[in-house]
Amino acid sequence: MPALPSGDLSDRFGAALDQVQAKLLALAAGAPLLLLALVIVVGAIWIGGLLSRHLHILTRLSKRNPYIDGLLRGVVKGVVVLAGVLVALDLLGATPLIGALLGSAGLVGLVLGFAFKDIAENYVAGVLLSLRQPFSPGDTVRVDGHEGKVVALTSRATVLMTIEGNHLMLPNALVFKSVLLNFSRNPKRRFDFELDLNPGASLHGAMDAGIAALKSLDAVLEEPAPAALIMRILPVGATLQYAGWIDQTSSDLPKTRSEALRRVMKALLITANAAGEPVQRIRLERGEAETQLPVDENGADRDTSVDHALDDQIGKARREETSSDLLKPATHSREHTP
Repeated sequence: MPALPSGDLSDRFGAALDQVQAKLLALAAGAPLLLLALVIVVGAIWIGGLLSRHLHILTRLSKRNPYIDGLLRGVVKGVVVLAGVLVALDLLGATPLIGALLGSAGLVGLVLGFAFKDIAENYVAGVLLSLRQPFSPGDTVRVDGHEGKVVALTSRATVLMTIEGNHLMLPNALVFKSVLLNFSRNPKRRFDFELDLNPGASLHGAMDAGIAALKSLDAVLEEPAPAALIMRILPVGATLQYAGWIDQTSSDLPKTRSEALRRVMKALLITANAAGEPVQRIRLERGEAETQLPVDENGADRDTSVDHALDDQIGKARREETSSDLLKPATHSREHTP
């Protein structure tokens, strides 16, 4: 490699030194502007935090839904800080950089939106569910064929506990788009069951006896009143439907239905021997037939109180989800704190 002439080398070194000196001078001259830009950014951060803590509209929204409080305050603070950064860049004469940053941010946001579409969809659905509050902790719901008691609503999923005590996590997007049945929102709930009657049994007698048996059960409400309906009349007998209402805050539906079924069956056997059998049999008897009750049918009444078997487990699961739970307890909720 041929050696550079000493004159060229000294000229290049002098030019480089001049450039460094010019940049240092420019940096020194721009130091006040740079310091002012830094002050603007720091001030924006302080103002953003102050506004997010004391903005009255956010306080009102937080009282209605305190679980999105952090999200709203973070958005307000982020907007103020972004405005401060843009002002600082404009002050430094970096206007082209602002456009480049905004364009890059839009492109990155588009790419991330496609890459994390499901996560973003579940997050937005979680925020909307927290605003609408279609259920509360402890409510019994059915979503897309899945049934259980509500444990928590996180930013990603709705957590249920099934009757078997299993944790069920449903994506928020699925919960938001599906038909949701809340069994607990209305404290009054109806139950019903069907019983077959023997051929020739009195329909009026069977209906009156069943209604009287339902009224004798304390858990069954007087209003709406219990009812009996004829569902089918066939050559082998008739089918009646009995229905009653309970208050879910004090009575358990499966327990009450079970006890009501026992009492109505007992009433039909005692009053008219009307309860039918699924299999028809021919019996040859001498003398008058006696009504036979099932063994121990005259025992004590069964318990119909609210079932708290899952309450301790739901309470424990809720304490584990407290940091990310977007739900607030409601007065109608049957959540039990051990």
